[in-house]
Amino acid sequence: MRRWDAEAVRQAMQVYLVMGSVNTMLDPVDVLRQAIAGGITLFQFREKGTGALAGEARITLAMQLREVCSQHGIPFIVNDDVELAVAVEADGMHVGQDDADAALVRARIGAGRMLGVSAHSVAEARRAVQAGADYLGVGPMYPTRSKADAHAVLGPAGVAELRAAGIAVPVVGIGGITPDTTAAVMAAGADGVAVISAIAGAADVRAAAAQFAAAVRGMQA
Repeated sequence: MRRWDAEAVRQAMQVYLVMGSVNTMLDPVDVLRQAIAGGITLFQFREKGTGALAGEARITLAMQLREVCSQHGIPFIVNDDVELAVAVEADGMHVGQDDADAALVRARIGAGRMLGVSAHSVAEARRAVQAGADYLGVGPMYPTRSKADAHAVLGPAGVAELRAAGIAVPVVGIGGITPDTTAAVMAAGADGVAVISAIAGAADVRAAAAQFAAAVRGMQA
């Protein structure tokens, strides 16, 4: 299994789509294909919320999305479900502060899978790194309605605070980010942006993903 060094993780973080069946009115498999065509670099399967799939239906969708990612060389991350991540041979997992303990997750998934952890403060970030996190998801950057359990808005300043405190692992900003605000998030020290509805709920998924990809490239020029 691939070993995810920091540079590989940074490259993967650039345009990070987070999606489950509840985040789109369209076929999630087709949405993912269109998002990849538009330029996303990482995908997280997050099947949570009212109406989320369970049981065999959840596993089937995960496997379909995993296959699409495999076909296009896009890392596939599972949100907060170790058994599912192992069953579909995911490239990694992401856990929030209220999910499974990051250190226990790292022990379960092994060193070869990427581990992401949500962090909303320097203290949480440090604990996540000590637990073996390969990257941190920091946010919300801006107000968002995609997650009912979203924390208070941190803004790009939240990323800058982590960097100033010496947190060096790859960081992705999440929450309410648009192509127009991508530059501010990355200028604060993020390696990329994670989005849910801005791509999954867009009328033109491919175009929306391409706008984010262009915004990220603009910061790297």
